Amino acid sequence: MSTIKYPNGISTINTMQSKSYSSRGMRLENDINDSNKYYRELDKALIYKKPTPVQVVHVDYPKRQRAKITEAYYKTPSTTDYNGVYRGKYIDFEAKETKNKTSFPLFMIHPHQIKHLKKVVFHGGIGFFIIRFNYHNETYLVDSKMLIDKSKI
Repeated sequence: MSTIKYPNGISTINTMQSKSYSSRGMRLENDINDSNKYYRELDKALIYKKPTPVQVVHVDYPKRQRAKITEAYYKTPSTTDYNGVYRGKYIDFEAKETKNKTSFPLFMIHPHQIKHLKKVVFHGGIGFFIIRFNYHNETYLVDSKMLIDKSKI
């Protein structure tokens, strides 16, 4: 179980999930989406999840209201998961989860994400990674500059 405690102390969200592990990869994303909604409602920040660019190739229409995409491809590699504005600054970040107990595997961060966050920082934006260690149920914010320096890009 993890709890998000907001700055004003009014609201906390218990993010405990059921015993099913089918949605384990979505837990961090759901927590971030809830946080972003909270900050939008208070006019603290305007941050949204970026859609993944896909090219739909084939759709089955068994009934008019039941269209089903049966074939699609990623158009281009997505840059990062979230972007928006915070205190007049552009903000851009990637969220990652790992089952590792002691370290975060850097191969989980793709070269195009590092290149993108380098540009964000170069242009004066705020870039970072949110990394959750599921085993310890701990979540960290890591400045993108730290991981950019560790990468060979």
